[in-house]
Amino acid sequence: MGWSQRILKDERTLQSLEFCLNMQYSAAIMASTKQRQSRPKKQEKKPAKKEKWNAPTSFLKGKTVLVTGGTGTFGRAFIKQLLTFSEVSKVIVFSRDELKQSELAAHYRTEPRLRFFIGDVRDAERLKLAFDGVDIVVHAAALKRVESVEYNPFEAIQTNIIGSKNVIDAALYKKVSKVLLISSDKAVEPINLYGATKMVAEKLFIAANVYAGKTGTACSVVRYGNVVGSRGSFVELIERQKETGVITVTHHHMTRFWIRVDHVMEFVFEALSLMQGGETFVPKIKNMPVIDVVKLLAPSCKIQVIGMRPGEKLHEILLTKYETKQTYELPRMFSIIPVGRKTTWLKDHSLVAEDFTYSSDNVQFLLSSDEAAEFFKI
Repeated sequence: MGWSQRILKDERTLQSLEFCLNMQYSAAIMASTKQRQSRPKKQEKKPAKKEKWNAPTSFLKGKTVLVTGGTGTFGRAFIKQLLTFSEVSKVIVFSRDELKQSELAAHYRTEPRLRFFIGDVRDAERLKLAFDGVDIVVHAAALKRVESVEYNPFEAIQTNIIGSKNVIDAALYKKVSKVLLISSDKAVEPINLYGATKMVAEKLFIAANVYAGKTGTACSVVRYGNVVGSRGSFVELIERQKETGVITVTHHHMTRFWIRVDHVMEFVFEALSLMQGGETFVPKIKNMPVIDVVKLLAPSCKIQVIGMRPGEKLHEILLTKYETKQTYELPRMFSIIPVGRKTTWLKDHSLVAEDFTYSSDNVQFLLSSDEAAEFFKI
Protein backbone atom coordinates (compact mmCIF):
# COMPACT_ATOMS: atom_id res chain seq x y z
CA MET A 1 0.00 0.00 0.00
CA GLY A 2 1.43 3.39 -1.07
CA TRP A 3 1.80 6.34 1.28
CA SER A 4 -1.16 8.16 -0.33
CA GLN A 5 -3.46 5.20 0.31
CA ARG A 6 -2.32 4.95 3.94
CA ILE A 7 -3.11 8.68 4.52
CA LEU A 8 -6.56 8.25 2.98
CA LYS A 9 -7.24 5.26 5.24
CA ASP A 10 -6.08 7.21 8.33
CA GLU A 11 -8.33 10.14 7.41
CA ARG A 12 -11.35 7.84 7.11
CA THR A 13 -10.51 6.28 10.47
CA LEU A 14 -10.28 9.72 12.11
CA GLN A 15 -13.59 10.78 10.54
CA SER A 16 -15.24 7.63 11.83
CA LEU A 17 -13.81 8.16 15.31
CA GLU A 18 -14.94 11.81 15.33
CA PHE A 19 -18.45 10.76 14.27
CA CYS A 20 -18.64 8.26 17.14
CA LEU A 21 -17.43 10.79 19.68
CA ASN A 22 -19.96 13.37 18.48
CA MET A 23 -22.76 10.82 18.76
CA GLN A 24 -21.70 9.93 22.30
CA TYR A 25 -21.48 13.62 23.32
CA SER A 26 -24.92 14.36 21.86
CA ALA A 27 -26.39 11.39 23.67
CA ALA A 28 -24.87 12.53 26.94
CA ILE A 29 -26.28 16.06 26.52
CA MET A 30 -29.74 14.67 25.69
CA ALA A 31 -29.64 12.39 28.73
CA SER A 32 -28.55 15.23 30.98
CA THR A 33 -31.29 17.50 29.65
CA LYS A 34 -33.90 14.81 30.08
CA GLN A 35 -32.71 14.20 33.63
CA ARG A 36 -32.98 17.89 34.49
CA GLN A 37 -36.44 18.13 32.95
CA SER A 38 -37.68 15.09 34.82
CA ARG A 39 -36.19 16.30 38.11
CA PRO A 40 -38.91 17.67 40.40
CA LYS A 41 -38.87 21.44 40.66
CA LYS A 42 -37.44 22.80 43.87
CA GLN A 43 -40.13 24.56 45.82
CA GLU A 44 -39.42 28.21 46.40
CA LYS A 45 -39.15 29.13 50.02
CA LYS A 46 -41.65 31.68 51.18
CA PRO A 47 -40.05 34.71 52.76
CA ALA A 48 -39.96 34.34 56.52
CA LYS A 49 -42.32 36.57 58.41
CA LYS A 50 -40.57 39.40 60.20
CA GLU A 51 -40.46 38.76 63.91
CA LYS A 52 -42.54 41.30 65.76
CA TRP A 53 -40.43 43.07 68.34
CA ASN A 54 -42.57 44.15 71.25
CA ALA A 55 -40.38 45.90 73.79
CA PRO A 56 -41.75 45.74 77.34
CA THR A 57 -43.39 48.98 78.48
CA SER A 58 -44.55 48.18 82.01
CA PHE A 59 -41.56 50.13 83.40
CA LEU A 60 -43.14 53.32 81.97
CA LYS A 61 -46.26 53.13 84.12
CA GLY A 62 -46.81 56.45 85.88
CA LYS A 63 -43.40 57.75 84.78
CA THR A 64 -42.33 61.17 83.56
CA VAL A 65 -39.89 60.92 80.64
CA LEU A 66 -37.68 63.76 79.37
CA VAL A 67 -35.74 63.70 76.09
CA THR A 68 -32.95 66.18 75.37
CA GLY A 69 -32.70 67.14 71.71
CA GLY A 70 -36.40 66.32 71.59
CA THR A 71 -37.07 68.17 68.32
CA GLY A 72 -34.47 66.22 66.29
CA THR A 73 -35.09 63.12 64.17
CA PHE A 74 -34.65 60.73 67.08
CA GLY A 75 -36.52 62.96 69.53
CA ARG A 76 -39.62 63.33 67.35
CA ALA A 77 -39.80 59.59 66.66
CA PHE A 78 -39.24 58.78 70.35
CA ILE A 79 -41.96 61.20 71.50
CA LYS A 80 -44.40 59.83 68.94
CA GLN A 81 -43.80 56.30 70.23
CA LEU A 82 -43.95 57.34 73.89
CA LEU A 83 -47.33 58.99 73.48
CA THR A 84 -48.82 55.73 72.16
CA PHE A 85 -48.31 54.23 75.64
CA SER A 86 -51.22 55.21 77.86
CA GLU A 87 -49.24 54.28 80.99
CA VAL A 88 -46.79 57.18 80.51
CA SER A 89 -47.67 60.05 82.86
CA LYS A 90 -45.79 62.94 81.21
CA VAL A 91 -43.40 63.56 78.30
CA ILE A 92 -41.05 66.57 78.37
CA VAL A 93 -39.30 67.90 75.27
CA PHE A 94 -36.04 69.67 76.12
CA SER A 95 -34.37 71.52 73.22
CA ARG A 96 -33.06 74.95 72.23
CA ASP A 97 -35.09 75.29 68.99
CA GLU A 98 -38.24 77.28 69.82
CA LEU A 99 -39.59 77.12 66.24
CA LYS A 100 -39.46 73.33 66.12
CA GLN A 101 -40.99 73.18 69.59
CA SER A 102 -43.90 75.35 68.47
CA GLU A 103 -44.40 73.15 65.40
CA LEU A 104 -44.36 70.04 67.58
CA ALA A 105 -46.78 71.64 70.05
CA ALA A 106 -49.17 72.47 67.21
CA HIS A 107 -48.98 68.88 65.94
CA TYR A 108 -49.82 67.49 69.40
CA ARG A 109 -52.18 70.31 70.48
CA THR A 110 -54.71 67.83 71.91
CA GLU A 111 -52.11 65.84 73.91
CA PRO A 112 -52.28 66.92 77.59
CA ARG A 113 -49.26 64.85 78.69
CA LEU A 114 -46.75 66.72 76.52
CA ARG A 115 -44.64 69.56 77.96
CA PHE A 116 -41.96 71.77 76.40
CA PHE A 117 -38.80 73.16 77.98
CA ILE A 118 -36.55 75.53 76.03
CA GLY A 119 -32.94 75.10 77.12
CA ASP A 120 -29.42 74.06 76.21
CA VAL A 121 -27.54 71.10 77.68
CA ARG A 122 -24.60 73.49 78.14
CA ASP A 123 -26.65 75.21 80.86
CA ALA A 124 -26.34 73.04 83.98
CA GLU A 125 -28.80 75.09 86.09
CA ARG A 126 -31.45 74.94 83.40
CA LEU A 127 -31.13 71.15 83.28
CA LYS A 128 -31.64 70.91 87.05
CA LEU A 129 -34.90 72.85 86.72
CA ALA A 130 -36.05 70.68 83.81
CA PHE A 131 -35.22 67.41 85.59
CA ASP A 132 -37.37 68.18 88.64
CA GLY A 133 -39.82 65.28 89.08
CA VAL A 134 -38.43 63.36 86.07
CA ASP A 135 -38.05 59.57 86.27
CA ILE A 136 -36.32 58.76 82.95
CA VAL A 137 -34.01 60.90 80.80
CA VAL A 138 -33.01 60.01 77.25
CA HIS A 139 -30.06 62.18 76.20
CA ALA A 140 -30.12 62.67 72.43
CA ALA A 141 -28.93 66.29 72.15
CA ALA A 142 -25.63 66.55 70.24
CA LEU A 143 -23.78 68.24 67.41
CA LYS A 144 -23.63 65.41 64.87
CA ARG A 145 -22.37 66.68 61.50
CA VAL A 146 -18.88 65.18 61.10
CA GLU A 147 -17.47 67.83 58.75
CA SER A 148 -19.02 70.71 60.74
CA VAL A 149 -17.60 69.42 64.01
CA GLU A 150 -14.12 69.09 62.47
CA TYR A 151 -14.07 72.85 61.84
CA ASN A 152 -15.90 73.86 65.05
CA PRO A 153 -14.23 71.56 67.59
CA PHE A 154 -14.83 73.44 70.83
CA GLU A 155 -18.53 73.88 70.05
CA ALA A 156 -18.79 70.09 69.85
CA ILE A 157 -16.84 69.67 73.08
CA GLN A 158 -19.17 72.08 74.88
CA THR A 159 -22.33 70.31 73.68
CA ASN A 160 -21.34 66.66 73.37
CA ILE A 161 -18.94 66.35 76.33
CA ILE A 162 -19.66 69.17 78.80
CA GLY A 163 -23.35 68.96 77.95
CA SER A 164 -23.34 65.22 78.72
CA LYS A 165 -21.59 65.89 82.05
CA ASN A 166 -24.27 68.46 82.86
CA VAL A 167 -27.01 65.93 82.09
CA ILE A 168 -25.38 63.39 84.42
CA ASP A 169 -24.89 65.93 87.23
CA ALA A 170 -28.48 67.15 86.99
CA ALA A 171 -29.80 63.58 86.93
CA LEU A 172 -27.79 62.66 90.05
CA TYR A 173 -28.86 65.87 91.81
CA LYS A 174 -32.55 65.25 91.04
CA LYS A 175 -32.29 61.47 91.63
CA VAL A 176 -33.56 60.50 88.18
CA SER A 177 -33.91 56.70 88.11
CA LYS A 178 -32.68 56.02 84.56
CA VAL A 179 -30.51 58.07 82.16
CA LEU A 180 -29.74 56.73 78.68
CA LEU A 181 -27.21 58.24 76.25
CA ILE A 182 -27.87 57.99 72.51
CA SER A 183 -24.44 57.32 71.00
CA SER A 184 -23.07 56.36 67.58
CA ASP A 185 -20.88 53.80 65.83
CA LYS A 186 -18.49 56.72 65.23
CA ALA A 187 -17.63 56.60 68.95
CA VAL A 188 -15.84 53.28 68.35
CA GLU A 189 -12.14 53.72 67.54
CA PRO A 190 -12.84 57.32 66.46
CA ILE A 191 -10.81 59.17 63.86
CA ASN A 192 -12.97 62.32 63.81
CA LEU A 193 -13.79 64.82 66.54
CA TYR A 194 -17.50 63.96 66.57
CA GLY A 195 -16.67 60.31 67.26
CA ALA A 196 -14.14 61.34 69.90
CA THR A 197 -16.70 63.50 71.72
CA LYS A 198 -19.21 60.66 71.67
CA MET A 199 -16.59 58.25 72.98
CA VAL A 200 -15.90 60.61 75.91
CA ALA A 201 -19.64 60.99 76.52
CA GLU A 202 -19.95 57.19 76.67
CA LYS A 203 -17.11 57.00 79.20
CA LEU A 204 -18.75 59.71 81.33
CA PHE A 205 -22.07 57.87 81.39
CA ILE A 206 -20.52 54.53 82.33
CA ALA A 207 -18.34 56.12 85.05
CA ALA A 208 -21.34 58.00 86.47
CA ASN A 209 -22.61 54.76 87.97
CA VAL A 210 -19.64 54.76 90.34
CA TYR A 211 -20.63 58.20 91.64
CA ALA A 212 -24.38 57.53 91.80
CA GLY A 213 -24.12 56.26 95.38
CA LYS A 214 -27.46 56.19 97.16
CA THR A 215 -29.25 58.29 94.52
CA GLY A 216 -30.31 55.11 92.73
CA THR A 217 -29.56 56.69 89.35
CA ALA A 218 -28.59 54.21 86.62
CA CYS A 219 -26.72 55.50 83.54
CA SER A 220 -26.34 53.43 80.36
CA VAL A 221 -25.57 53.86 76.65
CA VAL A 222 -27.05 52.76 73.32
CA ARG A 223 -24.88 52.74 70.21
CA TYR A 224 -25.99 52.13 66.60
CA GLY A 225 -25.24 52.91 62.95
CA ASN A 226 -26.69 55.09 60.16
CA VAL A 227 -30.41 55.77 60.54
CA VAL A 228 -32.22 55.50 57.20
CA GLY A 229 -34.21 58.64 56.47
CA SER A 230 -32.87 60.74 59.36
CA ARG A 231 -32.17 64.43 58.80
CA GLY A 232 -28.99 64.87 56.75
CA SER A 233 -28.60 61.11 56.17
CA PHE A 234 -27.03 59.59 53.06
CA VAL A 235 -30.41 58.24 51.92
CA GLU A 236 -31.83 61.75 52.16
CA LEU A 237 -28.88 62.98 50.07
CA ILE A 238 -29.65 60.40 47.37
CA GLU A 239 -33.28 61.58 47.20
CA ARG A 240 -32.13 65.19 46.81
CA GLN A 241 -29.56 64.40 44.11
CA LYS A 242 -31.79 62.10 42.04
CA GLU A 243 -33.15 64.98 39.98
CA THR A 244 -29.65 65.92 38.83
CA GLY A 245 -28.99 62.40 37.51
CA VAL A 246 -25.68 62.21 39.42
CA ILE A 247 -25.19 60.78 42.92
CA THR A 248 -21.97 61.63 44.74
CA VAL A 249 -20.14 59.12 46.94
CA THR A 250 -16.83 59.64 48.68
CA HIS A 251 -15.25 56.21 48.10
CA HIS A 252 -16.01 53.14 45.95
CA HIS A 253 -15.47 50.66 48.79
CA MET A 254 -17.09 52.49 51.70
CA THR A 255 -19.49 50.46 53.86
CA ARG A 256 -21.93 51.38 56.62
CA PHE A 257 -24.28 49.78 59.14
CA TRP A 258 -27.93 50.64 58.45
CA ILE A 259 -30.93 50.79 60.78
CA ARG A 260 -34.50 52.02 60.35
CA VAL A 261 -36.14 54.49 62.73
CA ASP A 262 -38.75 51.95 63.87
CA HIS A 263 -35.95 49.49 64.73
CA VAL A 264 -34.17 52.23 66.71
CA MET A 265 -37.31 52.85 68.75
CA GLU A 266 -37.80 49.16 69.55
CA PHE A 267 -34.13 48.85 70.49
CA VAL A 268 -34.11 51.92 72.75
CA PHE A 269 -37.26 50.91 74.62
CA GLU A 270 -35.88 47.43 75.22
CA ALA A 271 -32.57 48.89 76.43
CA LEU A 272 -34.48 51.18 78.82
CA SER A 273 -36.38 48.23 80.21
CA LEU A 274 -33.24 46.09 80.68
CA MET A 275 -30.66 48.62 81.90
CA GLN A 276 -29.32 48.37 85.43
CA GLY A 277 -26.55 50.93 84.95
CA GLY A 278 -23.17 50.66 83.22
CA GLU A 279 -24.26 48.75 80.11
CA THR A 280 -23.59 49.77 76.53
CA PHE A 281 -26.26 48.25 74.29
CA VAL A 282 -25.61 47.56 70.59
CA PRO A 283 -28.37 46.28 68.27
CA LYS A 284 -27.98 43.38 65.85
CA ILE A 285 -28.06 45.19 62.52
CA LYS A 286 -26.67 44.62 59.03
CA ASN A 287 -24.32 46.44 56.69
CA MET A 288 -24.17 47.30 52.99
CA PRO A 289 -21.67 49.09 50.74
CA VAL A 290 -22.65 52.71 50.19
CA ILE A 291 -22.33 52.37 46.41
CA ASP A 292 -24.78 49.44 46.43
CA VAL A 293 -27.30 51.58 48.28
CA VAL A 294 -27.02 54.15 45.47
CA LYS A 295 -27.52 51.47 42.80
CA LEU A 296 -30.58 50.24 44.67
CA LEU A 297 -32.24 53.61 45.28
CA ALA A 298 -31.14 55.43 42.12
CA PRO A 299 -30.36 52.76 39.47
CA SER A 300 -30.61 55.16 36.54
CA CYS A 301 -28.24 57.75 38.01
CA LYS A 302 -24.52 58.07 37.42
CA ILE A 303 -22.17 57.72 40.36
CA GLN A 304 -19.47 60.33 40.93
CA VAL A 305 -16.66 59.61 43.42
CA ILE A 306 -15.62 62.89 45.04
CA GLY A 307 -13.09 61.73 47.64
CA MET A 308 -13.35 61.16 51.37
CA ARG A 309 -14.22 64.07 53.65
CA PRO A 310 -12.19 65.16 56.70
CA GLY A 311 -12.72 62.70 59.55
CA GLU A 312 -14.61 60.16 57.44
CA LYS A 313 -14.02 56.43 57.91
CA LEU A 314 -13.98 53.83 55.15
CA HIS A 315 -15.70 51.28 57.42
CA GLU A 316 -17.49 51.64 60.76
CA ILE A 317 -17.22 49.42 63.84
CA LEU A 318 -19.84 48.76 66.53
CA LEU A 319 -17.68 46.74 68.92
CA THR A 320 -13.94 46.98 69.49
CA LYS A 321 -11.81 43.85 69.88
CA TYR A 322 -11.25 44.89 73.50
CA GLU A 323 -14.97 45.20 74.21
CA THR A 324 -15.78 41.71 72.91
CA LYS A 325 -14.23 40.23 76.06
CA GLN A 326 -16.98 41.96 78.05
CA THR A 327 -19.82 41.60 75.52
CA TYR A 328 -22.85 39.37 76.10
CA GLU A 329 -25.14 38.26 73.30
CA LEU A 330 -28.89 38.73 73.72
CA PRO A 331 -31.59 37.71 71.21
CA ARG A 332 -31.75 41.09 69.46
CA MET A 333 -28.74 42.99 70.76
CA PHE A 334 -25.36 42.88 72.50
CA SER A 335 -24.61 44.25 75.96
CA ILE A 336 -21.11 45.46 76.91
CA ILE A 337 -20.33 45.41 80.62
CA PRO A 338 -17.48 47.49 82.14
CA VAL A 339 -14.42 45.57 83.30
CA GLY A 340 -14.76 44.53 86.93
CA ARG A 341 -18.50 45.14 87.11
CA LYS A 342 -20.59 42.22 88.35
CA THR A 343 -23.95 41.54 86.70
CA THR A 344 -26.75 39.19 87.63
CA TRP A 345 -29.32 39.81 84.93
CA LEU A 346 -26.91 38.61 82.20
CA LYS A 347 -26.01 35.32 83.92
CA ASP A 348 -28.17 33.31 81.48
CA HIS A 349 -26.47 34.83 78.42
CA SER A 350 -23.10 33.96 76.87
CA LEU A 351 -20.12 36.10 75.97
CA VAL A 352 -19.43 36.52 72.26
CA ALA A 353 -16.42 34.75 70.73
CA GLU A 354 -13.09 36.48 71.40
CA ASP A 355 -12.43 36.83 67.65
CA PHE A 356 -15.90 38.34 67.01
CA THR A 357 -15.69 41.26 64.56
CA TYR A 358 -18.64 43.61 64.30
CA SER A 359 -17.59 45.93 61.48
CA SER A 360 -19.45 47.22 58.44
CA ASP A 361 -17.14 45.40 56.00
CA ASN A 362 -17.81 42.00 57.61
CA VAL A 363 -19.81 40.00 55.02
CA GLN A 364 -21.35 37.96 57.84
CA PHE A 365 -23.69 40.92 58.45
CA LEU A 366 -24.23 41.90 54.79
CA LEU A 367 -27.79 42.61 53.64
CA SER A 368 -28.86 40.24 50.86
CA SER A 369 -30.47 41.75 47.74
CA ASP A 370 -33.94 40.71 48.93
CA GLU A 371 -33.30 42.01 52.44
CA ALA A 372 -32.00 45.31 51.05
CA ALA A 373 -35.05 45.76 48.80
CA GLU A 374 -37.34 45.21 51.80
CA PHE A 375 -35.17 47.28 54.12
CA PHE A 376 -35.07 50.31 51.81
CA LYS A 377 -38.66 49.62 50.64
CA ILE A 378 -37.84 49.22 46.94
